[in-house]
Amino acid sequence: MTTAILTQVAELPTLPTPKLKAMWRELTGTEPPPYNRTFLVKRLAYRIQELAFGGLSVQAERRLDDLVDELDGKKKPKPKDMTAPIVGTKLIREWQGVLQEVTALADGFEWQGRRYQSLSAVARAITGTRWNGPLFFGLRKHGKLEVAR
Repeated sequence: MTTAILTQVAELPTLPTPKLKAMWRELTGTEPPPYNRTFLVKRLAYRIQELAFGGLSVQAERRLDDLVDELDGKKKPKPKDMTAPIVGTKLIREWQGVLQEVTALADGFEWQGRRYQSLSAVARAITGTRWNGPLFFGLRKHGKLEVAR
């Protein structure tokens, strides 16, 4: 943080409430909310830094909006990642004439007695080349989720 921004943020708690409200109007272009001093100080500190260094990314703002909509009941939650097999599931794939069996664990996968963090790591151990693990084990087809019927 630059010294000027740090100084401006550090002096906020010492300013009188009318000055804080004037800063609010100047920095946001809106009337200050009817909340207490502590709220104004925290929000002004954030706003000063936001103007100096930039705010949230578009992706982060979109994700927050989605979460608010879910909480308000305006939007259904996103479905769980269907490519993650349930713990205990055995995935079987034939590779070069040999059946390969992988077991889904709570914290990764097991193949030939060794633990791996992802299906892609298992697929790489089996083939020696980089693979998309869900694609290699038939959980996805060409970027689309494969639905079991």
